Amino acid sequence: MVSLADSPTATAPKKRLRTGGTLNRILMVLLLTVVTIWLVVPFTMAVLWSLVDPETGWNYPDLLPPSLTVLRWVEVWTTTALPQAIANSYMLAPTVAVVTLLLASPTAYCFARYDFPGKGLAQVATLLPLVVPGFVLAIFFSSLIFSLGIYSRFLSILMAHCVLFLPYAIRIMTVSFGQVRQDLIDAARDLGASPFAVFRAAYMPALLPGILASLIIVFIQSIEEFAIAFIVGAPNFTTIPSILYSYLGYNFIRPNAAVVSLILVVPNVLLMLGLERLLKSANPAQMGGKG
Repeated sequence: MVSLADSPTATAPKKRLRTGGTLNRILMVLLLTVVTIWLVVPFTMAVLWSLVDPETGWNYPDLLPPSLTVLRWVEVWTTTALPQAIANSYMLAPTVAVVTLLLASPTAYCFARYDFPGKGLAQVATLLPLVVPGFVLAIFFSSLIFSLGIYSRFLSILMAHCVLFLPYAIRIMTVSFGQVRQDLIDAARDLGASPFAVFRAAYMPALLPGILASLIIVFIQSIEEFAIAFIVGAPNFTTIPSILYSYLGYNFIRPNAAVVSLILVVPNVLLMLGLERLLKSANPAQMGGKG
């Protein structure tokens, strides 16, 4: 007599589980391999190139640099405008992030909470700055800004960056406003809460992850942007990408470019990791749409 446990019907789920587990392990190995090739190897190469000794270099067939030193870091810091570029970049990017968030919030609120004729077309229109090539947009903004009589480099780049990165903030905040529960808003109003109390109790828990994401993403986009910062700001307003591209052009110096690229990339990676932790700590119970 054949037992129920040995029947084909009972063994089929076990085979599917084993097959699924093997497939998951293969996919995980492939993902780790791609991540290693795509991220870890270039980052490691940048660190090694930034520490190459100018006297010995790093040439074929050496697998690793013969000697390591921080002379390249000292050279870039003392012989270029990098300190001023860092100050300019970290003064510009936070300002762009805050202003862009403030400009994007009313539009995002309308997209998320109201239905009106032409809403889809309006949402597509907000993405137009992402379609235009960066240098074309930079040339347009430089001509427009000078024709308006605005000669402040900082203000000019600030205005251009806000327009360029507004689509990111609008899209993120539209999703966040869509997560605000209407029943919480109605309950707060029925209890006699002030507009500020309604915002704090009903809106803020759902908006906080989107606000943080918008600020950090726009900050990173602004601090890494080159075309507008170079065409509109040069030569008086220098940013970190301007220094980096100077080492990648005619005067190509790979170790110095590696130093500047690390100064540009490492803080952004730390910000993204911090954003991930903040988003994980968000309370999903307070989100649930318009209700």
